[in-house]
Order: sequence, then structure tokens, then C-alpha cells
Amino acid sequence: MSDIPIADPQMGEREIERVVETLESGMLADGPEVRKFEDEFADFCGAAYGVATSNGTTALHAAFEALDIGEGDKVVTTPFSFVASANTVRIAGAEPVFADIDPDTYNLDPTAVEEAIRKHDDVSAILAVHLYGLPAEMDRLREIADRHGLALVEDAAQAHGAEFQGDRVGSLGDAACFSFYPTKNMTTGEGGIVTTNREDVAKRAASYVNHGRTEDGGYDHVRVGNNYRLTSMAAAIGRVQLERLPDYNAARRQNAAYLTDALSESGVVTPTEPDGYRHVYHQYTIRADDRDELKEFFAERGVGAGVYYPTPIHQQPAYDDVTHAAPVTERAAKQALSLPVHPNVTEDDLRTITNAISAYESE
Repeated sequence: MSDIPIADPQMGEREIERVVETLESGMLADGPEVRKFEDEFADFCGAAYGVATSNGTTALHAAFEALDIGEGDKVVTTPFSFVASANTVRIAGAEPVFADIDPDTYNLDPTAVEEAIRKHDDVSAILAVHLYGLPAEMDRLREIADRHGLALVEDAAQAHGAEFQGDRVGSLGDAACFSFYPTKNMTTGEGGIVTTNREDVAKRAASYVNHGRTEDGGYDHVRVGNNYRLTSMAAAIGRVQLERLPDYNAARRQNAAYLTDALSESGVVTPTEPDGYRHVYHQYTIRADDRDELKEFFAERGVGAGVYYPTPIHQQPAYDDVTHAAPVTERAAKQALSLPVHPNVTEDDLRTITNAISAYESE
């Protein structure tokens, strides 16, 4: 393990106490603790409804099912993301259509989205990924979605608490999906959630994640569903983590500000935060033409820099049937390098990181 790891999940006594209380309650699989977590997280996002799921991938799938996106549909999304973004489109029975990214934000380029919609029939939705903790350009994507009659889904797996023009992600699309994997800005150990302002989407998602049951939870199954439920123990952890999230994000932003200032005269390109955006720095991602050599140099000095993502989705073996050109994405995949920025990173760690870049560039 690196001396300064790329991620370092934080768990405290309160999380342990809440899990023990939940275990002693006997309500383990689903129940009041999950309902409270759903309500609290939705309220945090400024959304009306929350439907907890077993992980971020199942949240995405449940959202597509709730929006009736499936066989015969196409979903425009980014090729520069974790593969789950596109996988869930296919799991739902739809087809992903890739649009290129903005070179500064790494998020979907709305102009490329428009071009993809013009080229393809049967586009039913846009899946916008808030990559690295920076919101996508949601005003333009919302306008495009409304003009073409498309659903707009947020993949907010890396963006807990991020804001676009004063509104938090999770409240900006027809549905939004979060992951609570241990490396995320907050965690439940493993888990996810769908947030939405649409009652119909919330009801359908809640039914789908519970075997297609009716709201009363009985043995009437109104649709084919799945078991994507979150456990009560995970929800108990999540409720405590949600309370800590503002402090976690503040620490990430403070660490990011230090790095951006210290690296302002270096040869690397630091992350951008456009006006009206609030980045929560799930990853602090720089760009360097000699990325791989720089990463190796970091490793020699105990800095756990990471590459997210070295192979764009449209170039993955599982997508070898997809023909698509995404030159901006392909260039970013060769240049992007993420540096430790999590709340456990100390000022000494930050100096080690910036000194390593100075030493590398002076060689």
C-alpha cells in the first residue's frame, strides 16, 4: 500500500454504534432504517424521493426500469466513465450511444450530444455522468432533453453534494443515481440510491428493487423486478456518513485548493471549476502528456496516484461491436492522472505530492 493512498475510507465509533443498534433491533434486510436513510439523502439532494439500492450499478438499472427505458431504446452517454454507466444501459435492454466529452471538464459535451441525437433514431434518454465530482453541464443537457422529449438521468456516483448553479446534483434530472462504495465521498460499505422529483419514477423504482412488489410489500407482484434492496446495517452507516459528508467535502475542496495553487506554475494541467459549479473532488485529476512516467515517479515516492480511466468504454473488449470516434476522450484517457485528495490527506502529504512533481519536472 502507498504511504499516501488514493482513497482512505473513514469509519468511526458512531457508525459502529449505529450498526450494533440495528443488529440488536432485528430489522436487518430492510425496514425503518432504510426508509430514514432514503428520506434524509433525498432531502440532502433537494429531491422529493429516494429509493435505496444494493449498489450504484443497481441504482442505475432500477432508474432505467422506472423510466421504461429498454428494448429498442438508445441512451446517449459518455465513453469516459466507469464501465457500469454503459453496462446498465445494456442490462436494461437498451443501446448506449457514445458522445464525446468537453476537454476541460471531462463531462459530456452538449454539442456532441446533439450530434449523436441527430445521427441516431430511437434515442430515449441522456445519461450524464458527473465525473470526478464535477457536475455535467445540466442546463444545456436539460434543454436538449426537453426539446427532443428525452429522459435525463444523472450518474452522480462520484458527486455527492456537488452543485450546479446553486442546486445539488440528484435533483437535476428525471432520476439520479449514487454509489456508496467505500472509495466514494461517503459510504455505506456497499450501496446506492435513486433520487427523483417524480413520484411515478420513485414508485416504479421502489417496486423494481423489491421483486416488483406493490407498495404494501405483500405478495402481489405487478411487474418483473429484482432484489436490489439495501440492508438496514448499510443504511445505518449511511445515515452517520451523510452527517459527516459536508465536512468530508470541505476537506476535499481545501486539499484541492492547496494542490491547484501549488501546481499553478508546474507543467501539469489542474482541474477546472467553472462559474456556478461546486466540485466535490471525488478525484483530483490532473493532465500530463507523460502521465505514465509521472505515475511511476509518484509510486517510487509512496504517492498512490490513480488512472481513471485508462481505456474508454467504447474501446473495451465488451464493446468491440461499437464503432465510435471520441478523440477528446481518447486523449484524456492517455493524460488523466488522479492525485490523493481525500479527507485523510495531510498538509505534509500535500507537500510530498507537489514536491514530487517539482522533482520530476527538474530531472
